[in-house]
Amino acid sequence: MSDLRDPAPYDALLLLSFGGPEGPDDVVPFLANVTRGRGIPEERLKEVGQHYFLFGGVSPINAQNRALLEALRKDFADHGVDLPIYWGNRNWAPYLTDVLREMTADGHRRIAVLATSAYASYSGCRQYRENLAESLAALEAEGLDVPRVDKLRHYFNHPGFVGPMADGVLASLADLPEDVRAGAHIAFTTHSIPTSAADASGPVEAHGEGGAYVAEHLDVARLIIDAVRAETGVEHPWQLVYQSRSGAPHIPWLEPDICDHLETLHGEGVPAVVMAPIGFVSDHMEVLYDLDTEATAKAAELGLPVRRSATVGDDPRFAAAVRELVVERAASERGRPVERCALGSLGPSHDLCPVGCCPARAPKPAAAGADSPYV
Repeated sequence: MSDLRDPAPYDALLLLSFGGPEGPDDVVPFLANVTRGRGIPEERLKEVGQHYFLFGGVSPINAQNRALLEALRKDFADHGVDLPIYWGNRNWAPYLTDVLREMTADGHRRIAVLATSAYASYSGCRQYRENLAESLAALEAEGLDVPRVDKLRHYFNHPGFVGPMADGVLASLADLPEDVRAGAHIAFTTHSIPTSAADASGPVEAHGEGGAYVAEHLDVARLIIDAVRAETGVEHPWQLVYQSRSGAPHIPWLEPDICDHLETLHGEGVPAVVMAPIGFVSDHMEVLYDLDTEATAKAAELGLPVRRSATVGDDPRFAAAVRELVVERAASERGRPVERCALGSLGPSHDLCPVGCCPARAPKPAAAGADSPYV
């Protein structure tokens, strides 16, 4: 079999995501899962859940993961990559432990894992690895033969991830009124995280101001700006900004917030803004509420024309990128020479998270890394 179609030694792929509620009765239990161990009372969870209740208690993330799952299965089949694909979540059904148990019962012994988070950070990488370790420990306690899991590398700078987002920005610019289009500012948005977590993101050598988390987002933003300039001939001003802060006010988080940024731009006389959520794989609740609802309302209040560009979602180019990541990693595991596809200045990410990469405040076992207890 050609290396371009051979997934061995992997016998299955797991799409691993965050999860979300699918009805009003799910909201508080879902948030309890997300915040487990923090001692947050139910009344506070109900307050936090108002964003979900505005949309009938349904997060779009599960439907979008189902769509991505089908896109992956179609792409793999169309390209002769014979690999069953499963889907599991950290915080809602289908739960990760249940899905790994199912995969084990189906006889799978070597599993590649794609997390729906493209960048390095504790919450975007190591926490997924900790969840994998917890689930594997649960299977081990049940007396099951624990499979090996390998998390695929970060894909923030893969052409199949960057290309659809660049096209989304171009489409949003084209949708603006012609008289404000050329002067439009591009606000690249991602999830705000504590500055301490950002500074410690990525391998130890990447730690510092913003760490790998900020550096990777800036690299993607520059790639998209270059693509827009090549297509339109216009050099649009831009900035990386943040959204969805959820921490205590006294703890420093990455800034500026998108709504504050819109106010600043309006005060500077910027005629229009495209909000480009490069930190998110799909249009889940934080995009639907924080950008499409809250930030868009702020812009309307200011009289500032805005458009929100599309996330990658189930774009066929992204599905193809996932296939390429699987066969690339598979060839590497077989000891074959590998050409790793990556754009920008940072190059392809590591296959195996090194010791000290995106450390947690309280260290916990994490699978699929150099310090994994499951090899």
